[in-house]
Amino acid sequence: MTVPGNFAPFAQKMQAEGLPQIVIKNFEHYYHQLVQGQTGLIPESSIEPVESLPNVAEFPVELAEIGRKAMAQTVLLKLNGGLGTSMGLEKAKSLLSVKEGLTFLDIIARQVQLAGLPLVLMNSYNTHADSLAALKLYPYLWRGIPLDFLQHKVPKVLRADFSPATWPADPGLEWCPPGHGDIYTALVTSGMLSTLLQAGYHYVFVSNVDNLGAILEPSILGYFVKNELPFMMEVADRTEADKKGGHLAKLPTGQLILRESAQCPDEDMATFQDIARHQYFNTNNLWLHLPTLHGLLAAKENVLGLAMIRNSKTLDPRDPTSPPVYQLETAMGSAIAVFEGAQAVRVPRARFAPIKKTNDLLDVRSDNYVLSDEFQIAPNPERRLGPMVIELDPRYYQLIDDLEARFPHGAPSLLECERLTIKGDFKFGRGVTLKNSVELVNSTERQITIEADTEISGRWPAI
Repeated sequence: MTVPGNFAPFAQKMQAEGLPQIVIKNFEHYYHQLVQGQTGLIPESSIEPVESLPNVAEFPVELAEIGRKAMAQTVLLKLNGGLGTSMGLEKAKSLLSVKEGLTFLDIIARQVQLAGLPLVLMNSYNTHADSLAALKLYPYLWRGIPLDFLQHKVPKVLRADFSPATWPADPGLEWCPPGHGDIYTALVTSGMLSTLLQAGYHYVFVSNVDNLGAILEPSILGYFVKNELPFMMEVADRTEADKKGGHLAKLPTGQLILRESAQCPDEDMATFQDIARHQYFNTNNLWLHLPTLHGLLAAKENVLGLAMIRNSKTLDPRDPTSPPVYQLETAMGSAIAVFEGAQAVRVPRARFAPIKKTNDLLDVRSDNYVLSDEFQIAPNPERRLGPMVIELDPRYYQLIDDLEARFPHGAPSLLECERLTIKGDFKFGRGVTLKNSVELVNSTERQITIEADTEISGRWPAI
C-alpha cells in the first residue's frame, strides 16, 4: 500500500505515460495539499462580496478604436476538449450542427476569418484529430501559428489510501482531465506560449467553444489594453438559474477571487446561492496578457498555484460501487487570484450563451436566434418576449439522435412562445408554430405526430 504523502508511485505512473515534468510537478503540488488535509474550500467568512464593476455597456467609443488597433496582436483561443457525452455524442461537441447547417467550429472559423485573427484550440486527446480534420475546409486558418495544443491528463487518487487508482478492466478510467486551469501549463509544455510571443502576439481572448456569445468585442479589448491589465474576467449578473454556479468574490485585501460550488462548505451554501449578495458569475470569457503570463510562470517555476478543486467521484463514473476517488482539478478563471492587478468587467448576458443540453440547442436552432452576415448568432430582434424556457422529456429528447429524429424538419417556430414543456413522445412536422405557454402531454407509449403547419397554444392535446 502507498504511504500517504508518497508521491513516487504517481510520478512513475505519469512518467510512464509520457507526461511532461512540468505537469508532474503541478500535480505533485496539489497532491501534497490533498494529503495534508486541504480541501480547497473557501468559507464565506474569508471573503467579501463584489458590489460594483466597470460596465461594458457604458464604455466610451474610443475604447473600440484602441481595441481595433490591438487586434493585430490578438489571438482567439477556444477550449475545445469536450465530447458532448451528455447529449450522446462520441466526437468533439464543436462538430455538432448548430445553425443553418453550420457547426460550432464552422461559425467560429468564419468569424475569425472575417476579423483577420488567428484561431487556436485547446483540444483534448479525444477532440484533436476530428477538429483539425474539420478545419481543413478553412485554408486561411492554416498559417504560421499551430491550430491547437493539447490539454493534459492526471491520475485519479484513491480516497482510501491516497494511492494511484488502478482499473485493469479499463485503464483509461484511471485518468481524468485536470480542469481547464491546465491551460496555463499546457501553453508552456506545448511550446504555444513561446510561439505566440515570438510571433508578436500579446493578447489572448479565451472562451468555451460552445459559448456562441463569446465574440471578440473591440471595446473590451480596448479597455484591457488601455488599462495595461495582466488578466481580466468577463462576468454577468447572476439570476436564480445561475445560483448553483461559481461566483466572483474578493479577499479583505481587495484581491478578486473565483469561488466554485465545489469550493463552498456545506454550511455556507445558502450565502453561496444568495444572488443579491454575490451578484456576478464567471462567463469563462477571459483576457490574458501573454508577456505577463510568461513572466509570472517563470517566477513561479511554472506552478501558478491555482486554487485546488477536490472532486469526489467513483473510479468508474457509471458504476457507483467502484472505488471512491478524488479528482484534483483547477479552474482557468481562478487565475484571477494570482495576477496582481487582475480585474473583472460586467458584460451583457448575451455574451454568455453556452449550449449544454438539447434544450439549449433547440432554442438556438429555432427562429429565436439569427445568424448574421458576420457569422454571429444573436437573439432575434423580432422576439418581443423574455428568454425562452424549454423543458424536454429526457426519455425522448436528451440525446442528439433522439432530438433530431423527433424534429426531422428542424425546430418549430418559437418566436412567440415564452415556455415550452414536452412530456412524452412527439414527432414534429414541417412548419409547426408554438405560441405563448405550450405544454405537450403524451402519457401513452405511442408516438404522437404533430402535423405540418399546426399552430399550438396552451395544453395539447387539449383535455
